[in-house]
Order: sequence, then C-alpha cells, then structure tokens
Amino acid sequence: MSNQIFQTLKELPTPLFQVQCVLHKHELLICGGFGERACYSYDTLKSEYKLICEYPSEVELAGHCVVKLMDNNKDIDQVTLLSFGGYPKHTLVMKYVSVWSNTLDISNKSNQFNNYNQWVPFTDNHNHPIIIGRDQDKYLGVRAVIGGSNNSLLFITYSGNISVFDLNTFQFIKHDTLLTSDYIDYHCFVANSENGQDMMKINKQNYQMLLFCRNTGLSIEYDEDNNTFQFHQIPVCKDITPFFCYAYVDINDIILFFGGWNNRYGTNAAISKAVHKYSIRENKWITFQNTLNSPLHYCVAILSKDNNIHIIGGVDDKENIISTHIKTKVREWDLSQLVMICLFIFIYFDENK
Repeated sequence: MSNQIFQTLKELPTPLFQVQCVLHKHELLICGGFGERACYSYDTLKSEYKLICEYPSEVELAGHCVVKLMDNNKDIDQVTLLSFGGYPKHTLVMKYVSVWSNTLDISNKSNQFNNYNQWVPFTDNHNHPIIIGRDQDKYLGVRAVIGGSNNSLLFITYSGNISVFDLNTFQFIKHDTLLTSDYIDYHCFVANSENGQDMMKINKQNYQMLLFCRNTGLSIEYDEDNNTFQFHQIPVCKDITPFFCYAYVDINDIILFFGGWNNRYGTNAAISKAVHKYSIRENKWITFQNTLNSPLHYCVAILSKDNNIHIIGGVDDKENIISTHIKTKVREWDLSQLVMICLFIFIYFDENK
C-alpha cells in the first residue's frame, strides 16, 4: 500500500542528508547537506535538477538552517535566502534568481542584483559582516522561522533555548529558556499558520509557534509589544517520543512527521518509517497504518505548489546516505484536502448542468 502512496522521482545529483530546502514558485531549492556544499534547484514541472552554486570552500556544513527572508522589493522573480548556524557557525545570504530562466533574463537581472545565485556574507547597513549566534550558542541542528509584525524577526530554537534576532537592527532582542528537559536539536519548529499564510497573529502583536522533539511538545506564544514568551506544553504521541531527526511539514492545521531516529547506535538504534500527524486545532495525534517504503532519518520534507509533499535525501537503517527523492499527495494524509476537492467537483458539475 505504501508503494502506491509514495512516488519515486529522479534521484538527487548526489547522496544528501541533513538537507535544507526552500520553496520558490515551482522550484525546490536544495541548499547543501552534511559535508556537501552543492546547492540545486529541482523544477517540479520539468522533474529535473540544476546546479545553483556551492557554499564557499571555507564553510563546513553540519546541522545548518536555511530560511527564506521576506523582501520588501516585491520582485516575485527574486528571493533572498539566509543560511546560518550549524557547527561551526556560518551566516550567509543568497539572492536567488531562477537558474531555469533564459540567459537574457538572467543577464538583465545581474545588472540590478550583484552576487546573485551565490552565497555571500550577511552584512549590516555599513557592510560589516554579521554572524548570528553567540559564542556559547550551540547551533548544531538549529531550526528557525520568520515572524513578527513586519516579518523582520528571526526566531531561533537550539539546545534548550529560544532567541529572537531582529533582521532590521542586526541585533538579538531576546533570549529565553525553553520549557523542556530534552536537548533540542534536529527538531520540528514551525510557525502556527492559518490557511497557509504567515505566522498567525493571536491578538494584537502575539504570535504562535510550535516545537516538537523527542518527549517535548510546546506551544510558544511571543508578545512582540512586551518582548516576552509564554510556553504551553503539548502532549506528544508515545509512538513518536523516542525520535527526532524526522522530516516534517506543516499544512494549515496539521503537521506531518516522516521517519526519525532514537539517537542510539548499534543494536539499540531504531530508525522509523512511520508517518504521524498532529492536528493543531484538535490537539490530537494520529499514527498512520501506511508508512514510508523504508526507515529514514536526517531527511527533509517540503510542500510544493501543487500540493505534493517532497521528501528528500536522508540516511537509511543501514547507515547509507541516500539520493532518494519521493513525493506523496497531501490528500493521502489530510482528509480535509480530499473533502475540498470533492466539494469543488460537486459545485463545478452542479453549476454546469
């Protein structure tokens, strides 16, 4: 049954794990992995990969994080990516213009944007390089989301901590301790979105995020006016509590989890092929009977524009780094999507009688 749900796509150009991936239109931007500096664009329409660039040779990638910044220039053809963290730490940005554009388009854009499609140092308004993270901050397996009233705040979760970095002032404005006894890394950290929009504003300038790792489930509310956090514990399904390093994707009201690892080695190691769902609105967990085709961890999941979930790279239960790229339809895991499709079909045929 699982084989029918997951479709195997063209293999990655190279085996990858601890991958970071960002969506841009119909492209999946694959931004390096553990020990692998190459970055690729996967065109979901062409089902092909194309090299974008490589990280600088002095950058070592291990447990880094990549997020898409919110640009004010409204140029839908360009997106700015921020890559930071890992061990050792780095902080770089890339102005990306599609590598699938024709030569004329790219040459025109190159006059407007310097250093496009390459990683360059993150700098302040005076062109001084900025490294995100204090010396004592352990950013291996760090996760982050963008939020705030102007989408100018970077919320960073790592080890047992959460920090807020203001992307306009290039300063940290808040450090706090998470309500957990677990070590937090390679975890799930998402903005609580409503209908796929930006981080949900609870009231006035309050924003909500969700974090899951091993036994820990947290609802995190940030009051932007007072610069304070509130933490609320969320029960975690016992089937997933041994695991971290899973792929995850948030889709409106739900979060889907794929695979995971129990942080043990040898005969005590357990690599999962299970798929779990957490419903934010219902505060309810489901473990599906259908699973991944094989156990997997250190992979990444991302939702494409056509409502497919892509699961990229990872490490299997034989400790092989894989070049596998699979996809599955959202409606296989979220019945509300199927109801919406059926409703659309019903309305369409009813109006065209």
